[in-house]
Amino acid sequence: MNREVTWAVVRPAVTVGVLLLVYYRLPEDQPENGYTVLRLVAAFLVVALVLWWQLRAIGRSSRPGWQGVQALAVVFPLFLLMCAQACFLLARHQPGSFTAPLTRTDALYFAVTVFSTVGFGDITPVSTTARVLVMVQMIGNLLVAGVALNVILAAVRRRSG
Repeated sequence: MNREVTWAVVRPAVTVGVLLLVYYRLPEDQPENGYTVLRLVAAFLVVALVLWWQLRAIGRSSRPGWQGVQALAVVFPLFLLMCAQACFLLARHQPGSFTAPLTRTDALYFAVTVFSTVGFGDITPVSTTARVLVMVQMIGNLLVAGVALNVILAAVRRRSG
């Protein structure tokens, strides 16, 4: 395995590790205020910015296929962590929004089960706000899985072709 391929595997793994570390180290007792929603919107804008940055990297890469894999390996986990953070904050500030209180791990688990459409049913949204949040995540799942994947693959094809 050459150095470029090794880097294509190591870089996303390290990035996801750092994202997980940041997710678990975020303060848990943030006060609920108008800025909470703004911070979450900003976080989702960060996902869009990372996707844009990855597309530029594909355009400049000598191996666009590997760069596309790296892009997917960063965009999907980042999106899931943003969804998990939103669920965690909602459960924290509005207890009873879900059928169970959510720790950070519970929120991440819930976000992954919604993303994968497994939906075990052990954690479900109860409040209207939680249901709206989950609907937004479902729509986001379709956008991230469909649009991001298609845009990245198109960039790889354009660069390779």
